Amino acid sequence: MEKQYNVKITKYALSQMKEIRDYIADELLAPQAAYDLFLEMKKTAASLENMPERNPLVDAEKWRKQGVRKIMVKNFIMYYWADDGHMTVHITAVAYRKRNQLSELGKMELE
Repeated sequence: MEKQYNVKITKYALSQMKEIRDYIADELLAPQAAYDLFLEMKKTAASLENMPERNPLVDAEKWRKQGVRKIMVKNFIMYYWADDGHMTVHITAVAYRKRNQLSELGKMELE
């Protein structure tokens, strides 16, 4: 039987998701695209309840050692780690793929 994890989105990651949604809706004037992307992010996060280890560890050694993984959602990278002992996946950050990823990783907390 496959293990099923609980998925938790940290306050920081959720604020990033909302910031991305609001930017696309308000600045790019594409509210439907913003809504669709936000739903896709939530759907991707929920998919991690099964086999969260299927995605690659990040390249940066500091976070790689802590088990931080990444998954693409359109042009964004969602970062997370799995707590196998508590069967919980923690979504810790979401960043535009062309941003400095080391800087983005440095801002997140591993809750």
